Amino acid sequence: MKISDTNNLIGFTVSAILEFGFPVAKHLSRTAISKGITMNVMKYALLSMSLMIHVGCSQKTPVNERPAQIDNLQSSVDNSHDHSVAGHAHGAGPHDGTIVDWGGGKYHVEFTVDHDKQEGTAYILGPDEKTPTPITAEEIQLAITDPAMEVTLKAAPQEGDPEGSASRYIGNHEKLGVVQEYAGTITGLIDDTPYSGDFAEVAHDH
Repeated sequence: MKISDTNNLIGFTVSAILEFGFPVAKHLSRTAISKGITMNVMKYALLSMSLMIHVGCSQKTPVNERPAQIDNLQSSVDNSHDHSVAGHAHGAGPHDGTIVDWGGGKYHVEFTVDHDKQEGTAYILGPDEKTPTPITAEEIQLAITDPAMEVTLKAAPQEGDPEGSASRYIGNHEKLGVVQEYAGTITGLIDDTPYSGDFAEVAHDH
């Protein structure tokens, strides 16, 4: 390679690096021009600079990497149990009835209807929506929106309920003979604490 070609190659390479704003490259180019640094020296210098740039870039944290703390927080939120009226979804109860939430999940009430008997039954359940949970209330109240009615459900203890408490409440009303999906509210008093929950039956195969 001719000396003029070598000089042109060095000048082109250094100029290209200068476009990226590296102060070291700028200093190297000036020194090469003023003192006539050989082609081999120039190659080693440029190779060293390239390695330094590569190592520096490889140590940077990827921009798109998601912090572990966010993943953990999201997992915590996803696994939380929403007891709000809108977010607390229920399946059918042990007696294939509609589940009502009392006290943010502390108690649940399963509501069933026997249309032939014109009878409504409420089962008091625990947080798992399955286990009978006797309470000392003598009665609880059922209010249906359509057809409008109010029914007092009296304590009807099940086998195994302690004396003076009940996990089942039963009441009758002629309008309960209407075959339809009911919506309404069930209220009661447990240890002087009032509880209330709304419900809406969903059509299903009988």
